[in-house]
Amino acid sequence: MAEHAILIVEDDSTVRELLKYRLGKHYDVFTATNGQAALDKIEDRIPDLIISDIMMPKMDGFALQSALQANKNTRVIPFIFLTARADEPARQEGARTGVDDYITKPFDMEQLLSRVERLLERVEMFQSQLDAKIGRDFSNRLLPDEGPSVEGYSFYFQSEAHEQGGGDLFDWTDTDGGSYFLTIGDVMGKGLRAKFYAYSFLSYVRGTLYTLLEESSSPASVMRNINDMLLDDEVLEDTFASFLLMHWSPSAHTLTYANAGHCRPILITPDGPEIVEHSDLILGLEADTSFTDVDLDLTPGTTLVAYTDGLMELPTPDGSMLGEEGVKEVAYEAYGADAPIDAFREAALDRSGYDSFQDDTLAVWLQRNAEDA
Repeated sequence: MAEHAILIVEDDSTVRELLKYRLGKHYDVFTATNGQAALDKIEDRIPDLIISDIMMPKMDGFALQSALQANKNTRVIPFIFLTARADEPARQEGARTGVDDYITKPFDMEQLLSRVERLLERVEMFQSQLDAKIGRDFSNRLLPDEGPSVEGYSFYFQSEAHEQGGGDLFDWTDTDGGSYFLTIGDVMGKGLRAKFYAYSFLSYVRGTLYTLLEESSSPASVMRNINDMLLDDEVLEDTFASFLLMHWSPSAHTLTYANAGHCRPILITPDGPEIVEHSDLILGLEADTSFTDVDLDLTPGTTLVAYTDGLMELPTPDGSMLGEEGVKEVAYEAYGADAPIDAFREAALDRSGYDSFQDDTLAVWLQRNAEDA
């Protein structure tokens, strides 16, 4: 985690330098000599915690704290008053205005360090909880509520968000011609940044699909346009994504896909599983990248399993990862189960020894029912 920044606001140069020296061993410390100077510093850099004297020229500590409370960007900064005023009215005023702690001079440095550490731990806990909540919200927005329902086929998808996971996404689009585009992707990175870019990226994908569907049903053609968009867009120009785009035609029992560096899907038939091998360069790396359409026949009993790398990178007890071959094996174990995607994920966890996945995971299970033979 990045080093915490602490702002010390103190007009007494001796106290100010002492605090800067002691706290500077553990934190990134900067200083101001009064409340007005502190506000000027905060305009350039918002600290993680403020330690302020009360009695200062130009703007005292109470006025500084009041100004911070009035600004939505600074009102939650933890605030410690450090003052020679030991009277109860001062303490009451500090408590009333939302001060987090109140230490009277002369103070014990170890006690001050302990209180600073405690407040920053509380900030970290709050931020972690907030990040997790926002991350879950973004993850939910990257998934549809349900999958397509097509006679003769069974379609399942399942996703599990992890707090520090990345930007896994899945979506499907009805072409109004009885066929569907299925999009599965993983925006590079971890945490909220990746989830935010995945959400923006998915919006572009949806827009591109709707724009191009009248011209072409080729996943490779759509993929080229999305790649150019990533490289040209100022917000997303440094975004890289692995992406699997599939055009599924249930009436023709075919599936055509283009793969931009994504986990290679698994095709399972009654004869056994195989890895569908073709893959091109990930999106966002090079202009004018070419992508290839690959055609698959969905014969009766055939299942296509697509997934994100949280499954492949699942740790196993021997210190390795489940890997591509391991994913293929557990997919085949789940083949024929009543709830195959649940069985697929449970088989993966059984091999790992973990109770839950260690990253965002997403899996799609498209199966042509055997009774249609």
